[in-house]
Amino acid sequence: MIDRATIDRIYAAANIVEVIGDYVTLKRKGVNYQACCPFHNEKTPSFVVSPAKGLFKCFGCGKGGNAVTFVMEHEGVTYPEALKIVAKRYGIEVKEKELTEEEIRRNDDRESMFALNSWAYDYFADYLKHSQEGMSVGMSYFRQKRGFTDATIEKFGLGYCSAEGDLMTKAALAAGYKEEFLLSTGLTIRNERDGHLFDRFHDRVMFPVHNISGRIVAFGGRILGTNKHVGKYQNSPESEIYSKKRELYGLYFAKKAIQQQDYAILVEGYTDVISMHQAGVENVVSSSGTSLTTEQIRLLNRFTKNITVIYDGDAAGIHASIRGIDMILAEGMNVRIVLLPEPEDPDSFARTHTAAEVQEYIKTNEVDFITFKARLLMKEAQNDPIKRAALIGDMVQSITQIPDSIQRSVYVKECARLMDIDERVLVEEVARKRVVQTGGGREASDFVRRQQLRQRSEEGYETPTSPASEPSVDYTKGITAGSATQELERELLKYLLKYGHCSFGFKEGGEVIPMNVADVILSNLEAQGLHFENPTYEKILDIYRQQRALLGDGVEVPAHLFVNDPDPEVCNAAVDILTSDDNYVPSKIWEQKEIHVESIEEILAAGVPKAVILYKSNAIKKLIDEQMKRLAAEDLTDDEEAEIMSVIATLNREMVSISHKIQRTIL
Repeated sequence: MIDRATIDRIYAAANIVEVIGDYVTLKRKGVNYQACCPFHNEKTPSFVVSPAKGLFKCFGCGKGGNAVTFVMEHEGVTYPEALKIVAKRYGIEVKEKELTEEEIRRNDDRESMFALNSWAYDYFADYLKHSQEGMSVGMSYFRQKRGFTDATIEKFGLGYCSAEGDLMTKAALAAGYKEEFLLSTGLTIRNERDGHLFDRFHDRVMFPVHNISGRIVAFGGRILGTNKHVGKYQNSPESEIYSKKRELYGLYFAKKAIQQQDYAILVEGYTDVISMHQAGVENVVSSSGTSLTTEQIRLLNRFTKNITVIYDGDAAGIHASIRGIDMILAEGMNVRIVLLPEPEDPDSFARTHTAAEVQEYIKTNEVDFITFKARLLMKEAQNDPIKRAALIGDMVQSITQIPDSIQRSVYVKECARLMDIDERVLVEEVARKRVVQTGGGREASDFVRRQQLRQRSEEGYETPTSPASEPSVDYTKGITAGSATQELERELLKYLLKYGHCSFGFKEGGEVIPMNVADVILSNLEAQGLHFENPTYEKILDIYRQQRALLGDGVEVPAHLFVNDPDPEVCNAAVDILTSDDNYVPSKIWEQKEIHVESIEEILAAGVPKAVILYKSNAIKKLIDEQMKRLAAEDLTDDEEAEIMSVIATLNREMVSISHKIQRTIL
């Protein structure tokens, strides 16, 4: 762990123009610098670097941050690794906290495994190119069978392991590498009967597996013979440095293209990736022949929200596509599917088509998951109503996985159109499944009952109660996950970070009361005991409170405290907030034409109170939903039901009051 003093030295030394200038050609424009964004394709520069603020922001793709987070994004490395890269540039010695003996031993073991894998990488590649066996067997396979060029073989570090059972192991031991690491990396296997060591990958062509930063973590080996008793592919076992569920083959080579094109192509095997790259399509990765995992999807999510899955056109490829769709959707990503014509696979298709042809085929034939499932399964369902119902249920199950409510609504409409079914039926079924999925555990009848109770409440039903007996409401329980809440949190933070030190005139009756922005927001949050649901936003709020307490009321909290925070998520969120609306400047022509342009004070006077009230109303809405869920329980007593309805009535009156305050209906 890098100590805070060293982190502060790195940030103090880092010149953001110099750091980013190592990767991108920057041109001065006024006080800032501009360039075409390195994270997505564009012809008109929208990537801006501000040396005064120490931040970068692309107004095209939205990425932003400081010098260290730029290196993280561009190099695809972790925060500590990015800090070390920047520190090295400025000659800063990186001091890390003193490790325990166990931590030191574990780190040393990991580095020894990496060193051994690096040696094996060179060994297999050298054996392929310079041994008679490697040239006649391995190189012939790569060149003639697969059509790989020497440049492609070199790029991916392809190699060959001798058919002589222990040649690699003997060479490694002779080079000074320890037996324990040969075994822990899985390069070597011990025969349980006689204790003899032999090469795991003997008589196989070799595919090195790079992690996201380019280090060799594992190998895959393909046998070229026809021995039915031996698996075609052999992969490195799980180890301290390799977990197959967390790695994607080819991501190290594909990450830049994925960022620039803002989508990733997912294929099945090593040769699929390599052939696509050789054809000129580089935003391609593979799950290495294993089932797609949540960890792999989240790894891709660091670079793009969009995945196009390409599998073989046979039955196995089709059903492999179906299995991964729901997992991708559940992570909030967009998925499209391309099926190749039989008997093609991505490897063979890429070898017989140019990059333009491959890209055109994908563009023409990719479909969203709803259309894909409808086309695929309707053939099986045909006119069978039972199979048709099962198909609709399968499509609904996929829609249920989508976390964003707006996207779910769009897909419900599309599903209703494709399947010619009443949209209301699908809405109710998706909602019922969502309740079950999120832990409500309700049956369909409970869901219907809750809907009926909601309708009663909306129509004005309330349990008679005197004002004195109205239950108190804890608003903090209403703040739960939801994009609307987080958008309001972002809005409140924007007012704090950009205008927290400013004042505005609040009109009440005929009087104008001067108010400070930070006072209004912080006092309202504290009065109701509200905390932001987004953990990163909550951290920024805490930092603001602490700094304001140190600096005093009405003093601007410096932006660099957020931009240079050690937590990359805090930095990125702060940059996003601080640069919002910065590319908008009212034209002077408006003044010349005597068109009134609102001043900052006028904007704050309208916006700050409204944002606070909306945030509180959002908490109340969620509380009402919670009470509705309680009403759905079958074991409620009459007294409990009366109490709940009383709470709902109180909340509804508060909602009406808020609605009047902001002169709009809270839906």
